[in-house]
Amino acid sequence: MHTENSADDQTILVLNSGSSSLKFGLFRRAGNDESLLLEGSAEGIGRDDGSLRIKAPDGRVLVQQERVLESQIDALQKLAQVLKEQHHARPAAVGHRVVHGGPRLRTHQRITADVRRQLHEAVHFAPLHIPPALALIDEAEKIFDDAPHFACFDTAFHATLPLRAAHLALPRRYAEAGVMRYGFHGLSYESLVTRLGADLPARAVFAHLGNGSSVCALRDGRSIDTSMGLTPTGGVPMGTRSGDLDPGVLLYLMRVEKLDAGALETLLNRQSGLAGYADGESDMQALEKRAAAGDTNASLALDAFATAVRKTIGGYAALLGGIDLLVFTGGIGEHSQEIRKRVCDGLAFMGLTQSDPAGKVRAIHTEEEKQIARHCRTLLQQATQA
Repeated sequence: MHTENSADDQTILVLNSGSSSLKFGLFRRAGNDESLLLEGSAEGIGRDDGSLRIKAPDGRVLVQQERVLESQIDALQKLAQVLKEQHHARPAAVGHRVVHGGPRLRTHQRITADVRRQLHEAVHFAPLHIPPALALIDEAEKIFDDAPHFACFDTAFHATLPLRAAHLALPRRYAEAGVMRYGFHGLSYESLVTRLGADLPARAVFAHLGNGSSVCALRDGRSIDTSMGLTPTGGVPMGTRSGDLDPGVLLYLMRVEKLDAGALETLLNRQSGLAGYADGESDMQALEKRAAAGDTNASLALDAFATAVRKTIGGYAALLGGIDLLVFTGGIGEHSQEIRKRVCDGLAFMGLTQSDPAGKVRAIHTEEEKQIARHCRTLLQQATQA
């Protein structure tokens, strides 16, 4: 297990598996934090407009390909090739972002046969994310077979949710079976807590907006409520996911359209959200261009999305008794000035405006990969000392 060097001197490869993307980073300890050696992403996996980019920390592009990427495994194999060509040492550990571990896997840990079994059992909690994550873990363990592999769970950060937020309004036996609010984007939110440090006020709301979107209320840096629930399908509308619906809608679809669980899963996770409003288009930049050109469906998608986020923020303001800091992150949250403006419209009464001289509204780049590397470094040190 690479015990010849201290854990601080060894590199850690982080694989951040999303529903249609794979981000990655190679890290080494520098001072009191992780230092990036190499980073990249594979976007549009499974689509005709896929791309793969790998670059050095100084921005120098090592690989840039516009190509069809059949799967995350395809992207991982290319990454392994580049790592070998760049003469980097083989990683001492590999960290995997895992969206959902089910009711029992709520802490970051080494991937064992038992952990793998529990992940297979938890597939129904995150059907878009867990199967490709498991396939990626299998391939990564073949390529980097001399390194321990660790799972870092997006749900771990939300283990602090009080019962009133975690428990759903269902008979208690369902909560005992694991049917409850878990929350997601926890690694993203945790990275913001780490980055803000002493500058994080007592009452904060973080909005991770991207192809998957959620909002989180934090008191003293701890999650006390969040918009996603049992699965990453809940909460505000997303790229292709519906977000929250009246349960009667599902009953209607089952009774009238005779949709079974598989058909409902496809509808809610792959055909709804922004794509449902805008005839299949889920890319925010494309929607903004269409809306600017007068496309009413694209305008509706933007308005509904921003309004849902704003309503959630307003609810969390009531829960927290006010908001001292609102942070936007994620691809849309960081880069879409239009969405930030639309969300903040109507929040001025709380002192939250996009052009905010008091600094109560900020857009901050999320560092999920670095956060995973931090956890893996700790776990690697513990394993080395054991």
